Amino acid sequence: MRNLQEYIDSQLARGRAYFSKAAALAELGQTPAAFQAAVERLTKKGKLASPRRGFYLIIRPEDRLLGASDLSRWIDPLMKHLRLDYRVSLLRAAAFHGSAHQAAMVFQVIAPRQLPAIEIGRQQVEFLYQAPAGFAESNRPEWLAQLKTDAGFAKIAGVELTLLDMCRYFHRAAGINGAAQAVHDLGNKANPRILAEAAGAYENAAVRRLGFLLERFGHFRQASALEGFADKAKSFKDLDPAAKPIVAALSETEEKNPKWKLVINVPVEIDA
Repeated sequence: MRNLQEYIDSQLARGRAYFSKAAALAELGQTPAAFQAAVERLTKKGKLASPRRGFYLIIRPEDRLLGASDLSRWIDPLMKHLRLDYRVSLLRAAAFHGSAHQAAMVFQVIAPRQLPAIEIGRQQVEFLYQAPAGFAESNRPEWLAQLKTDAGFAKIAGVELTLLDMCRYFHRAAGINGAAQAVHDLGNKANPRILAEAAGAYENAAVRRLGFLLERFGHFRQASALEGFADKAKSFKDLDPAAKPIVAALSETEEKNPKWKLVINVPVEIDA
């Protein structure tokens, strides 16, 4: 193979709109300097983009409006390039599992390392951090699903992890009402046993938040699986820790839920 353009054409013929520097150099036999010069030429022509050092996206004509192909086509090879496990979650996962009200403007990925966001054209990836021990405990293959594309698949949170993630990272996913909408729409699909097992990897307050919302929307079997976490709680927590009453005196009238040890300091509203 003589040049980078031919290598790119061969990748596209295999259904891969991406490649790594290491793989390309191994096949091309070019010097790193010659390879980099070719990459820069094609990048200036709008034919390549690089979301991370040493990893490149091939911009096909049909991708140019968005700036790159759909994220689900390349998030898995990117994370393999970074040598990191991951899961797609929050709004994209909620929509994948059938929460029709969730609009995923940003592709949200949970990983055991803090990573900067990616923005290429209209494509955006937001990385959320879960401590390595909790991530390893929760990111079991049997608790994940596959987001399939014509280019392969991406790991996506199963229903149970999606609900737990929505209640843990709700401030990054349409707020407490976004979490409530997902619980309303998906709660009856969750396996109570998996919920209880997976919840051990999350902060107690996030689990209680989920239990409260499950019960509120009538998903009693799923809620009951989380009651033991509330029993262990030693103090009340706000349903939405970031919300503060405009008038301090209002905090005295806030509803307390003794079962889940939560202060219901914001109204919970969803689309029917």
